Amino acid sequence: MHDGIEIEKRGVPAVVVCTEQFTKTGEAIAQMRGLPGYPFVVIPHPIANLEQKELAGRAEIAFPQVVMLLTLQTDQAD
Repeated sequence: MHDGIEIEKRGVPAVVVCTEQFTKTGEAIAQMRGLPGYPFVVIPHPIANLEQKELAGRAEIAFPQVVMLLTLQTDQAD
C-alpha cells in the first residue's frame, strides 16, 4: 500500500493489489498516509503457495479491476 501511494504522489499511476486477509491493514495504511478510502484491488487469499495455474486465476480476477482503477485515474487527470 505504501509503495503504491508513494508512486502515485510522484504522478505515476499505480494500483495496489492485496489479498483479502490484508484488506484492513491496507485501509489502515491508506488512512495513515493521508488517503482514506484509497482504492485497491482485493483478491482471494493465499497466493504464496499457489501453482502457476492458480496464480494466473488470481491475476484474471484482478486484471479488470486494475484496468478500471487505472482508467479512473487517467480520466481524473484530464
